[in-house]
Amino acid sequence: MRIVLVGPPGAGKGTQAAFLAKNLSIPHISTGDLFRANISQQTELGKLAKSYMDAGNLVPDEVTIAMAKDRMEQPDAENGFLLDGFPRNVSQAEALDELLETENMQLDAVLDLEVPEDEVVKRIAGRRICRNDSAHVFHVTYKQPAKEGVCDVCGGELYQRDDDSEETVRTRLEVYHTQTEPIIDYYKAQGLVVTISALGKVEDVTTRAMEALKRGEDGK
Repeated sequence: MRIVLVGPPGAGKGTQAAFLAKNLSIPHISTGDLFRANISQQTELGKLAKSYMDAGNLVPDEVTIAMAKDRMEQPDAENGFLLDGFPRNVSQAEALDELLETENMQLDAVLDLEVPEDEVVKRIAGRRICRNDSAHVFHVTYKQPAKEGVCDVCGGELYQRDDDSEETVRTRLEVYHTQTEPIIDYYKAQGLVVTISALGKVEDVTTRAMEALKRGEDGK
């Protein structure tokens, strides 16, 4: 299957993408991972992207699209892929359509993870990260440490990242609504959108997603 995953920040896209990719035996293609890989390997696209980022500018769509194209042409993506973080706007969605058409491929589904805005704020603004190891993540509601403000794993101090503050989260949501959300209508016009609730346990959301994708395939 060839799937695009969409949803607001805090919807759990990265977590769901990993599980779905494994269940469907297709690679999870994340734009964040693509940027990191190209920059660390010092590819031409990576150097180009870094020059924009170092200057504090957004990486142009054409650079992101070129990275995605290069990744989708790898052998492990021959039988499908799951795109996470791309396309991020309608112009990228149009470019993806053109790219797939030239490769004689098409998308099977656009999985829309739906989460109420207040829940997004609660999920992200409640996160607390260990200063010693950013992989140690806690939450003031969902995953409380045994001792407030102290990491259960190593005893490090827990803190809230600047970009996890409620004000920043609401700004990110506004960007999502204005830039990314329009691609849902774009893909709805193609009959590709499958919407599920991203509330509840991780495994329940994965089950919901797999069932919705199967229904979408059966309905084609």
